Amino acid sequence: MASAPPRAQIFELFPTPVMRVEGCIDTTLVAGLHAQLGGDLSQANHRSDALSHSRLLSPQDAPLLREVAQRLDAPLREFGTLLFGEALQWRIKEMWLNVMQAGGQQAMHNHANSFVSGVLYLSACEPASNTTFIRSLGGRDYVFSNANPRSSTGPFNAERWIGPTPAAGDLLLFPSYLLHEVPVNRGATRSTLAFNAMPDRLDAWGYSMSFSI
Repeated sequence: MASAPPRAQIFELFPTPVMRVEGCIDTTLVAGLHAQLGGDLSQANHRSDALSHSRLLSPQDAPLLREVAQRLDAPLREFGTLLFGEALQWRIKEMWLNVMQAGGQQAMHNHANSFVSGVLYLSACEPASNTTFIRSLGGRDYVFSNANPRSSTGPFNAERWIGPTPAAGDLLLFPSYLLHEVPVNRGATRSTLAFNAMPDRLDAWGYSMSFSI
């Protein structure tokens, strides 16, 4: 009698969460944000002439931004619980509008001085210009790679992950330290509202830190 083959198990150690929320805001709010913020694109991108940004904004700057912050509260609590194991109070520290014309791109970067970052899409995106996340450089991975026509790419050896194609009103949340970029936009104008968020406090067995915004 042949013996059964040994049973193998794969454990996904220390995975990094990225959260997508479809339809986080409705079309009326999307249109209102375009109308209210679209005229304030005073900041040119330092690497792409076809990408412009608004000044840094706060939810207190406009009623529509306060409404956006209220819509983001529940997803931020849920995502923060994945990161820190507790339903903390989250606050948005800054928001800014990004408008990318055809031919524009956003260079690889991450966000300092925050814990959770997000992209609220105010337009549909051409799939080739979806937000793309890059594996951290100089990490603890092997120095050698195995990239050739015979190899396949999976979550354990991929160097980048392309986010799902969004619709206007969709939300993407991720840890602020994740490197990300937007490849060259080959489609129509791409508009997003990006933001950074902080918890009100963190408590490590009595060593507590509070963050004021």
